[in-house]
Amino acid sequence: MCGRFYVDEGTAKEIERVIRGVDLRIQKMRTGDIYPSQPAGILTCHSRQKNPLLAGSAAENSTALELNEMHWGFLQYQKKGLLINARAETALERRTFRESVLHRRCVIPARHFYEWDSDKNKVIFFREDRPVLFMAGFYNRFQDGARFIILTTEANASVGPVHNRMPLVLDEGELEDWVYDDKFTEYALHKTPPELWREQEYEQQSLLLT
Repeated sequence: MCGRFYVDEGTAKEIERVIRGVDLRIQKMRTGDIYPSQPAGILTCHSRQKNPLLAGSAAENSTALELNEMHWGFLQYQKKGLLINARAETALERRTFRESVLHRRCVIPARHFYEWDSDKNKVIFFREDRPVLFMAGFYNRFQDGARFIILTTEANASVGPVHNRMPLVLDEGELEDWVYDDKFTEYALHKTPPELWREQEYEQQSLLLT
């Protein structure tokens, strides 16, 4: 699963590089630890593509990503708590998720995410080769605004020693395909995420003591 992730100023700068013409919303993007129920910066399809009647030239109507703020977690009607993760392998089979996965896919950028090992040590997972990892997700609109969920998949070799699930991490070249290309969806839901690096909190503490 994924129960917390972290966003820093470097994450915001990377979004500015990935998104062409990002607006002032980047300056208001929440940074620090992101917990369920809190707002976060999410990448979705550009609003111009949402309404073809607003489209201008072919260049203007090309695929592009847009930064939006949404809260993390779907409300559970008649139940307490939030749905914050969905299994990629079965998301299309769940009535609660299916339409959103088919039509409202998004990307959640983060510096890293956390898991806890069997000894309750916090473990940080991140990409060593670039400053941001991009997690696949989807969203829906509720009475109180838009909310998103992070898709998880079976843990790969880098996460498996700590937890049996992990976020569905996308490569940078897959972001627009995930958001726009319906044919890419089925492949992405069953892909193996790239290897990640990990650091354990107690190791960092020990290092400070030496």
